[in-house]
Amino acid sequence: MDTAQHDTPTTEWIENITFDELQIGQSARLLRTLTLADIQAFAAVSGDTNPAHLNPEYAEDTLFHGVIAHGMWGGALISALLGTQFPGPGTIYLDQALHFTKPVRIGDTLAVTATVLSKDEEKKRVELDCQVVNQKGDRVLHGTARVLAPTQKLRLEHIRAPEIRLFDPEARFRELLALGEGIPPVRCAVVHPCDVESLSGAMDSARHGLIVPVLVGPEVRIRHLAEEAGIDLSHAEIVGVPHSHAAAEKAADMAAAGEVEMLMKGSLHTDEMIHAVLARPALRTGRRMSHVFRFDVPLYSKPLLITDAALNIRPSLQDKVDIVQNAIDFARVLGVKQPKVAVLSAVETVNPNIPSTLDAAALCKMADRGQITGGVLDGPLAFDNAISARAAQVKHISSPVAGDADILAVPDLESGNMLAKQLEYLGGATGSGLVLGARVPIALTSRADGPMTRVASALLGLLAAHNARRDRPREPWAQR
Repeated sequence: MDTAQHDTPTTEWIENITFDELQIGQSARLLRTLTLADIQAFAAVSGDTNPAHLNPEYAEDTLFHGVIAHGMWGGALISALLGTQFPGPGTIYLDQALHFTKPVRIGDTLAVTATVLSKDEEKKRVELDCQVVNQKGDRVLHGTARVLAPTQKLRLEHIRAPEIRLFDPEARFRELLALGEGIPPVRCAVVHPCDVESLSGAMDSARHGLIVPVLVGPEVRIRHLAEEAGIDLSHAEIVGVPHSHAAAEKAADMAAAGEVEMLMKGSLHTDEMIHAVLARPALRTGRRMSHVFRFDVPLYSKPLLITDAALNIRPSLQDKVDIVQNAIDFARVLGVKQPKVAVLSAVETVNPNIPSTLDAAALCKMADRGQITGGVLDGPLAFDNAISARAAQVKHISSPVAGDADILAVPDLESGNMLAKQLEYLGGATGSGLVLGARVPIALTSRADGPMTRVASALLGLLAAHNARRDRPREPWAQR
């Protein structure tokens, strides 16, 4: 009787054990350590989003006092052992009894053992005892399996499991909202919120405690829209004006007078709103206004800022100085102590025939001389060098920024806008944005933006406005 234990094979080949080769008492073992990614991946493929597995706050108040693995994750490990190793390829799963005795937590290493209990010669069926034990020796799962064992010997190439890249937009969203915890909401003029998206985005932001909404626009139209869409306006102030142009003018006046600390774009054209702001000297800071996108990108390890992809069409070198400085100051508001700025171009070398490479080199030298402060600049850098350490290494680029950029400074609006939309629509990124450089932050959302994006933009505005409360004009914003 062969009672030897066989651990999970590490070869490039897998070989089954046929019915005739199996012996009573023979066993095999598989080892696996549970990670958070395992729980998230199992939830993604199974659809089991029970908060006991995914919500730490909820899980802490349960019987288990913390996040635990799905019970069937342990059951799946038994299936993996039977199907790939013991008996292996050709095995047909007939029946499985499972008894769950202890929870499995992140970091637990499980030893899954299957042992032959009996063989049915006529039907080629095998009964196996299945035990799952953690690193402490505690049994977490056990039961009996019945399988049709393979009768033909097989040796097959070991198939590697597909790679899963996990991205949880809602988790990233919660992390972003957490930056605003403890900060009182800011009074925000929502300019011409005359479509469902902008009106609901404003009220969702209010519900999250980010803004005190002041709806500036045609009152009858706003109330009618809210009634049709089921949007509660009981906590909103409405300042009635006849049309979008008047709404932009009134909101800018309120900001200039200090009656609101933030502006949020509704259903009007961006130019209309920005023109009203620029016409108020009290809202100017001496810097050029610029837009910053903040993206959570599935394949990038940290939030990524992109500027300017929405406001300045063909910025001059001096414009770019302000654009970069605005982005650095804002990154510091978000908690980045010394933001790394990649000044983008098509190539990573200075080429007189590509003006953006000359601007990039000039910006870096200006940073060296203290004309841009608070961050680390490098450029010109191509996009791959900026975000991929591997690409930078292959091209022999030695830089503290390459492969680890916090901010991507684009050459112009066209390239920046295309980059931002590619990240969102092809890269699965979730974004939000803010206009900086005025006395008040401006949440500049698009008609295509969903509720999460609008709330995230309001959160960015809250952080900027809160910092401005404590800061003197023209000085870099401090970290929260």
